[in-house]
Amino acid sequence: MANAKEIQARMKSIQDTMKITNAMYMISSSKMKRAKQVLADTEPYFYNMQNAVSRILRHMPDVDHVFFDTRPHIEIQDRKIGCIVVTADKGLAGAYNHNVIKMTEEMVQEEGHHKLYVLGIVGQQYFRKKDVDMDEQFHYTVQKPTMHRARVIAREVVEKFLEGDLDEVDIIYTEMENAVTMETKRVQLLPLKKAAFIPQVPVDVQQEIIHMIPSTKEVLDQVIPNYITGNIYGCLVESYASENNARMTAMQSSTDNAKEMLRDLSIQYNRARQAAITQEITEVIAGAKAQKRK
Repeated sequence: MANAKEIQARMKSIQDTMKITNAMYMISSSKMKRAKQVLADTEPYFYNMQNAVSRILRHMPDVDHVFFDTRPHIEIQDRKIGCIVVTADKGLAGAYNHNVIKMTEEMVQEEGHHKLYVLGIVGQQYFRKKDVDMDEQFHYTVQKPTMHRARVIAREVVEKFLEGDLDEVDIIYTEMENAVTMETKRVQLLPLKKAAFIPQVPVDVQQEIIHMIPSTKEVLDQVIPNYITGNIYGCLVESYASENNARMTAMQSSTDNAKEMLRDLSIQYNRARQAAITQEITEVIAGAKAQKRK
């Protein structure tokens, strides 16, 4: 068994670590609450964008537009699929990064030519070591997601889709369903699916009359990129909140484990201290007896 001094040094080290984990827990808690508030403040605008697309398609369900072009003439094995992968800039977040990377690797094994647009330093460092097609110029941090960053990312993937460099655009991110449950999801951004926008409206229901100026195509050219930007921004904020929630859980678990270790070490310290005191008393008594015999 270690002596009392060694146990005290270890207890001091664990207490210092607990201070760090507690601080990281509080920081992650603050960041998560702020991210959820930002998402709640901006969601209504993008829901209205989705409703605007739904209104257009409800009146003109047969409209032909490039953003709805599924390109059925391209075989599955020849399709060029771009995927935005949202990871973290650092670890200490439990299985958060692992789950995103695992889903991405499963996607890469599917048929087609996959090109990755990786957000976050953890994902970039991981996939650089793998034999995958990753855009090396796509360097964006995931800390404090902003609308400007989402708009730049959306512009890049939309241009690739319109130019034919990509036939499909997906995004892999993590959604925080509640404080305990987080789910890694893969969502298709392009091409859009009309079925997702057209609600089931009874035939005899009177619908409003709308006019699109200068044309339906021009209106969709403006609305859909903004809608995609909103989708990407929502995914970035959800991932940011999920990352901090995962880090909160990991730091809380670390703190609880540290407390348990301190309890065990405290028992060991008391036993070592008691043994040392007992030994000192025994030595004093033995010395006294020796002096008495002299």
